[in-house]
Parts: sequence; structure tokens; C-alpha cells
Amino acid sequence: MPISKKLVNFLDKSKVKYEVLKHKTVYTAFDKAKTLRVKENIIGKTLVVKVDKAYALVLVPANKNLDKDKLKKTAKVKSIDFVKEAWMKKNIKGAKIGAVPPFGGLWKLPTFADKSLLLQPKIIVNSGDHNFSLKLLSSSFKKLIPDLVSGQLSKSK
Repeated sequence: MPISKKLVNFLDKSKVKYEVLKHKTVYTAFDKAKTLRVKENIIGKTLVVKVDKAYALVLVPANKNLDKDKLKKTAKVKSIDFVKEAWMKKNIKGAKIGAVPPFGGLWKLPTFADKSLLLQPKIIVNSGDHNFSLKLLSSSFKKLIPDLVSGQLSKSK
């Protein structure tokens, strides 16, 4: 099974429709867009960040970068930094580094998402593996994360 049982159970229990997309091995959201022949603005890239002394997931479109200042305001925190791989290996079980699914509830982490991505009817997000992605309605994504915080969190590359 390409996607962890934990993720499949989470998705199935929520009764949302999703599609598993198999593709060649990709390590960036940009490459995923090219491989799947879709626009970058529907591909979500998951970032794992440290907000003050806590941790969180942030989902931004592939065609944009995280704007740390905007995230600070939205999250009402003083500092934001990307987490080290060692922390991810220890704390984000069932997902490969660089392919973390954007469902913070799986690891008891808050989830933030950029509004521009959520305005797309369908989005493609990480599944925990570099060879598979998940395609789902953005409304389903919101349903999966009841405490989702969205806002203008990105800036053009």
C-alpha cells in the first residue's frame, strides 16, 4: 500500500471523496505539477514550521512561497522557522520527508492553509510518499480539518 493505513483510515472515516494519483518520483511541488500536467496553483506544498515553541503544518500553492510575516500575523506568534529533518523523522511518522500530507490532525498539529489554494475547486496534496498524491475537492479538505486556519500566507516567487 503506497499510502499509510493511518492516512487512508483518516480519509475514509471522514467520508470524503479523494483520488490517489500515482506518478513518477518527484521531490518538489513544481515537479509534481509538471509530471501531472496541471497548473501549479492547484498543487499544495506542505511546510512543517515551528511557530514560537510549537509546531504546525502550512499548505501553500506550488507557484508561491510562504510569507513568514503574514503567517506570524495570522498565527499571532513572534517567530517562525522551518523545522529540521531530524525533528520530522522523529515526530512525523508514516510520511517521507518532503511528502508530508497537510492534515495536521494526524500528528496533533495545527494546520494553516493559503486562501488562494482553497479557492481552487480541486487541489492536489501530498500523501506521505514521493510517488503518490491525493486529489480532492478543496471543500473536502476544509471538512477534513475542522480547526483549519486560512489566510493570505504566501507571496509570489
